[in-house]
Amino acid sequence: MTLSTTPTRRGLHRAWYVAAVAFVTILGAAGFRATPGVLITPLREEFGWSAGTISLAVSINLVLYGLTAPFAAALMDRFGMRRVVAVALLLIACGSGLTVLMTASWHLLLLWGVLVGLGTGSMALVFAATVVDRWFVRHRGLVTGVLTAAGATGQLVFLPVLAHLAQGPGWRFASLTVAAAALAVVPFVWWLLRDRPEDVGTTALGAQPGAVRTAPSTANAALRAVTVLAAAARTRPFWMLAGGFAICGASTNGLVGTHFIPAAHDHGMAEPVAAGLLAVIGIFDIVGTVASGWLSDKIDPKVLLGVYYGLRGLSLMVLPGLFAATTEPSMLIFIVFYGLDWVATVPPTVALCRRVYGADGAVVFGWVFGAHQVGAAIAAFGAGLTRDHLGAYDLAWYAAGALCLVATGMSLAIGHAREATKPEQAMNLRER
Repeated sequence: MTLSTTPTRRGLHRAWYVAAVAFVTILGAAGFRATPGVLITPLREEFGWSAGTISLAVSINLVLYGLTAPFAAALMDRFGMRRVVAVALLLIACGSGLTVLMTASWHLLLLWGVLVGLGTGSMALVFAATVVDRWFVRHRGLVTGVLTAAGATGQLVFLPVLAHLAQGPGWRFASLTVAAAALAVVPFVWWLLRDRPEDVGTTALGAQPGAVRTAPSTANAALRAVTVLAAAARTRPFWMLAGGFAICGASTNGLVGTHFIPAAHDHGMAEPVAAGLLAVIGIFDIVGTVASGWLSDKIDPKVLLGVYYGLRGLSLMVLPGLFAATTEPSMLIFIVFYGLDWVATVPPTVALCRRVYGADGAVVFGWVFGAHQVGAAIAAFGAGLTRDHLGAYDLAWYAAGALCLVATGMSLAIGHAREATKPEQAMNLRER
């Protein structure tokens, strides 16, 4: 069978339609990622749970969100993106919807922590990485940036809506809204998403006509994920990437994404206003992440990572002095600056995983992303304890800023593919 690179009559490659479906899917599933910061205060007030208890549920969610990712990448390779993502969205909807019935803190840990953590982790950023690897040869960095922005921006844009719902109809109504958003995306995934270009008689965008693509893996998905980790863990670049990305998670999802709103509330700022500030971060995140994807195609990704982490660290160190009851110009400057840097680290990290580990780059990125979420979980729980024991979050902001400066050095220390142990032989396990 001859494969066509222009399957549509209008000349638009099918890869762009797949990317569009992925964008909507990631955007629709992002709502639950926004709920922790919005619901911490309402749950504390209704049930009397401490910030540490609620933060523990967030930490479980973040850990599973990350550690599920590499297995999800292998499952997508074995069973297809469409099936895995559809099931993941259903898990998110069930977990979010059932929270309205909870009466004890262990319910929160099970539903918000475990169930939703597994669902969101089954797509997350590995979904974007898999779409890009399968459907694009040209514009990989740009598309990675756009899909990454969909998740982070969707999460932050949901914030004002959820904050108003939590203060108006109540936090239960906000949870049901998130469940409905996840369910609404399932039909788009099932009817429109395609796993591979070969499924519709074409090749990846930018591939040479007649190019042979890697066949779907028939290996056990869990075994392959662990085997890839074992091979990657023997290489120096993996630890530099994983360590830096753990700090990335600690300084974004774990700290700012979870505790910015309650920290602002501690200084007298209304929660909807603080949520609005995080939404502005999401708006500027679009620009920063897409630009980062474009730059990743043109500039050494490790240099980009070093710059991003350094700038983020400096900004977090000045944040404690910017909180006030009203939105001051200095805070707005921070929001814009931090927004441009929010998830700009993802495209160069994906590019480095692909450069060093070749065909197994998506699975390796899944493990690196797992480190990201472990870092986020530690920061979320640690910041909650800091607030409980010290009465303020200041120490958490300073610590995160210092760690970002460490991540700058780790990023610049990432070498080239030759530092891996024969990456093409050790990492290409698809046929095993």
